[in-house]
Parts: sequence; structure tokens; C-alpha cells
Amino acid sequence: MERAEPQAIAQLSGLRPRAVGLAKVVAFIIVSSVILPAGMMAIALGSGSMPLPHPLYLVLQRLPIVFPLHMIASGLALILIPCALLLRHRPPLHRLIGRFASCCILVGALSALPVALCSEASAMARAGLFVQGITWLAFAVAAVHAIRSGDVASHARRMLAVAAIASAAIWLRLVTSAATVLMLPFDEVYAVAAWMCWIVPLAIVQGWAKRPTAAYRTEFTAACSAAPSASRAP
Repeated sequence: MERAEPQAIAQLSGLRPRAVGLAKVVAFIIVSSVILPAGMMAIALGSGSMPLPHPLYLVLQRLPIVFPLHMIASGLALILIPCALLLRHRPPLHRLIGRFASCCILVGALSALPVALCSEASAMARAGLFVQGITWLAFAVAAVHAIRSGDVASHARRMLAVAAIASAAIWLRLVTSAATVLMLPFDEVYAVAAWMCWIVPLAIVQGWAKRPTAAYRTEFTAACSAAPSASRAP
């Protein structure tokens, strides 16, 4: 039986920690520069600290309690979800923030349903927002059920899906801003974006999560096998 050189093994085993460290830095930059401002803006709009665009003002008139609740809860969820993910290696903080995030998701998803129906958007856009709320709620409930059942891996996959769906708030704002700048037909763009801005991130995350969990170990074993042997076992 052949064994790889200790130096080759050490080099390969050091790749993953460096990659994880880089991923954490990138995640922190994304959270602080993109997600945090988007979440704070939603909270400010829901609390009345910022003036609402006219279409959202009309929704507020129809749902004076539900709409602010939706904006504030969803904004908090947008901020707390990545915080919980980043703190997954610190169980006490992860559990505390995760529970608070779950409550915000529950309120945000449930309130998203009447908000979608009362929106000034087209029927296609309203349907996209409504289905997004149901999907967001379903994945969140599945994530909570998984962790209560002790299935940590399934919980992690479900929460990545929850985060992907929540990111639609950011993508939708970017797409609609681009449509305005490029003078594209806003209603048509918004109708498509109301679906694609959460379906595409969700599909990407689901595809990534379905990769074999042993992929790293397989690559590591193959690399070790290819390395020159240092000695032979008796």
C-alpha cells in the first residue's frame, strides 16, 4: 500500500482553510456593502424614516399595519440570515441570531402574501411575489424542522435556499434600477424580474448544494495517490 509524501499531504490539507478564510472575507464584504444597506433601507421605508415610492405608498394605504410589518421584518431577516451563516461555528450566537432570523422570516413571508396581492404591479408580477413568499416560508419551516430533528446538513442546505430567496430584494432593486436607466419597458421588466430574481439564485444554490459532499475528500485522495510515494507499508 502506497502513502503520499507528508509534504504533499500538508500542502493539500492547507488549501481548504485558506479557501474558507478567503470566502469569509468575501462574505463579509458582500454583507457590509450590499446586504446591510438593502436591509437598512427596507427597515427605514417600513418605519417611515424614508419616503415611500408612490406604488408602495398605495400599498401602505391599503395595508397600514401589514405593509410596515413586512418591510421591517424582511429587512431584519435580510441582515440576520447572513450573520447567522457567518457565525455557524459559534453555536450560542448562531442559535440566538438564527431564532430571531426565523421569527423575522416567518413574519416577513406571511405578510408578503397580502402585500403581493395588494401591489400595483401586473398580475404576473404579483404572482411571482406571492409564490416567492410561499417558497420562502416553506424553506424556512423545512430548515427549522431539520435542525430540530438533528439533521444539520439538511438544515444548512435549507437555510442557503432561504438566503437565496431573500436576496431577491437586492436583485429586484438592481434590475429595476437598470431598467429605468436604460429606459426599458418597466412593467414588463418588473413582471419577469419578480420571478427570476428569486428563482435564479435559488436554482444556483440548490445546484451547488447537490454537489457530492465528499468531493473535497475525493480530490484530496486522488492528489495523494498521484504524489510520489515516500515509503511502502510492510
